Amino acid sequence: MLQVLSKSMSKADKVLILERVIGSLGLQEIRNSLVGTVEKRGISGGQRKRVNVGIEMVMEPSLLILDEPTTGLDSASSQQLLRALRHEASQGVNVCAVIHQPSYTLFNMFDDFVLLARGGLIAYHGPISEVENYFSGLGIKVPDRENPPDYYIDILEGIAKTKMRGHATPKHLPLLWILHNGYEVPEDMQKDLEEINMMHELYTVGSITRELSSVEQTKSKDSVHQNVSQRNDLLNRKTPGVLAQYRYYLGRVAKQRLREATQQAVDYLILCIAGICIGTITKVNDDTLGAASYGYTIIAVSLLCQLAALRSFSPERLQYWRERESGMSSVAYFLARDTIDHFNTVVKPIVFLSTFYFFNNPRSTLRDNYLVLLALVYCVTGIGYTLAIWFELGLAQLCSALLPVVLVLVGTDPKFPQFIKQFCYPKWTLEAFIVAGAKNYSGVWLITRCGALLKGGYDINYFALCIAIMMLNGVLFRFVALLSLLKLR
Repeated sequence: MLQVLSKSMSKADKVLILERVIGSLGLQEIRNSLVGTVEKRGISGGQRKRVNVGIEMVMEPSLLILDEPTTGLDSASSQQLLRALRHEASQGVNVCAVIHQPSYTLFNMFDDFVLLARGGLIAYHGPISEVENYFSGLGIKVPDRENPPDYYIDILEGIAKTKMRGHATPKHLPLLWILHNGYEVPEDMQKDLEEINMMHELYTVGSITRELSSVEQTKSKDSVHQNVSQRNDLLNRKTPGVLAQYRYYLGRVAKQRLREATQQAVDYLILCIAGICIGTITKVNDDTLGAASYGYTIIAVSLLCQLAALRSFSPERLQYWRERESGMSSVAYFLARDTIDHFNTVVKPIVFLSTFYFFNNPRSTLRDNYLVLLALVYCVTGIGYTLAIWFELGLAQLCSALLPVVLVLVGTDPKFPQFIKQFCYPKWTLEAFIVAGAKNYSGVWLITRCGALLKGGYDINYFALCIAIMMLNGVLFRFVALLSLLKLR
């Protein structure tokens, strides 16, 4: 969280802001807890809501808009949250919140109140202290032991019945507010205007109420203006540069990966099991140069690595949107995650070969097999990034499972046109595997294998080209993923 604050601010000041927000929201007990995800339980729903509000408060914004911040919170937590927001407002932050069924205590914590009728029409917009006087002037009085905001909402919805002055009814409240402020009446309300008697008297009462409250509003505005002038430095703060944010995100993503150590271990275990199964079932055949075993290898490694790559972006979409709107660099965010994932790109081929090479015993060297798998993992990881950014998690997982199978069938089937196969990474991966094995034949064996190479359309000198094309595919898909991330809405 420290990276979203001003670069010129000292670390001690940043920590002080964090501690103030944690204390004001009552989050001391869970300060070292994981928030959790849909799959992994963390803090409670109410605590998660307070954490979300705290993330915004830490950045000390000039405007804070909240949608139902107290929903799901108990009375004590709601009051604690509103007190924290009230403190922010006293420091010059404009706090706007949508709240359904607020208690009278929470209602009085706000300065101004907007009451909307059906269709989004304003029935009242003004100080909390004047709302009851305004509606009393229209003949609407809150009964004893009734919560004013709840009663006004019931009036607008037609649940509570009341007798208003003249022939006005609750459906006329937006029109009365227009007249109260001296606005021009829209044409679609002219008919309602004719239905109401004593309109001049109602307007006069509203004008008097407005004049009585004008002095109090002026004092309140002067007080807020004084607080805002003391915080002008926040508006001039500078967002850290791309390199600074990249460094911060490296640390954050590294910590996330350490917390996911169990999941990483499961990924490695599945790769080991896949290596054992493929190496045992499909032995190298000199006539086909091991094409069958390598085809299964491409499918298994592609599927497992693409699914793992989805976790880099899919679970954090909401957090990314929030931080991007706060000035976060999408380039730094993407590059930091990709950099940390390079560890898996380097390690996973070793994990798979530790079992596959032992059980399959191919003719190709361990070094050549590692280079091919390294390029393959790098390529499919980029594809996984793109799928994670383009689609929701469920659809991205489905595509990650189907895509390797389809591309392997297209890239290795001789019936498909060569032009189409050129765009399938499995074609280049399979060719690299086969060429790596064919290079280790010698003498008469090399001559007899030339027929198999020619039949498959492979060139023994294309090993480096195949590796380069797979790496280029990985770079290309990462570029597409980054562009998609920048355009993500």
